Amino acid sequence: MCNEETAVNRPSREEAEEAVRTLLRWAGDDPEREGLLGTPDRVVRSYGEFFAGYQQDPAEILRRTFEETDGYDEIVLLRDIRVESYCEHHMVPIIGVAHVAYLPRKRVVGISKLARVVEVYAKRLQIQEKMTSQIANTIQEELDPLGVAVVIDANHQCMSTRGVHKTGVSMVTSRMLGSFRDDPDTRREFFSMIGK
Repeated sequence: MCNEETAVNRPSREEAEEAVRTLLRWAGDDPEREGLLGTPDRVVRSYGEFFAGYQQDPAEILRRTFEETDGYDEIVLLRDIRVESYCEHHMVPIIGVAHVAYLPRKRVVGISKLARVVEVYAKRLQIQEKMTSQIANTIQEELDPLGVAVVIDANHQCMSTRGVHKTGVSMVTSRMLGSFRDDPDTRREFFSMIGK
């Protein structure tokens, strides 16, 4: 599955490898020297991992749910989900953690599915604000819970390794829907559970 916003005509693997060779020459090095001969292949394979989210449907991940919950109606929270994404402006890493919670209406989803939804959106070129909203909106649309809360706390290498060169700075974004937005007690309980 491609990014739902734009369908793209993907170049061939050979074209992608040639693009890497071009960048190596642009950087001032020789792509034919021994240490760089395998670099185009390695970079293209890495990009296949880094951007695997374009080939996955996050909504599909949440389609299998369970209704046998013995009436469970409290917050379901998955904390400290590692986030590895790439800034869409500079194509450098965004590394951090996501906290994802929902308040079930009648059904729940396997907790690994929450981590997989985070992973699908993280494995695309991103800005953190958009990724936070995408995760929350997809969970809300697919599970129809009473509410969804997503907080992402991440370091951006576009800020620490270039530009202003500020290290040790993290960006925190949140998206609150339903009960997490409307009920101050539910919101407070969520933030208490994630230690914020």
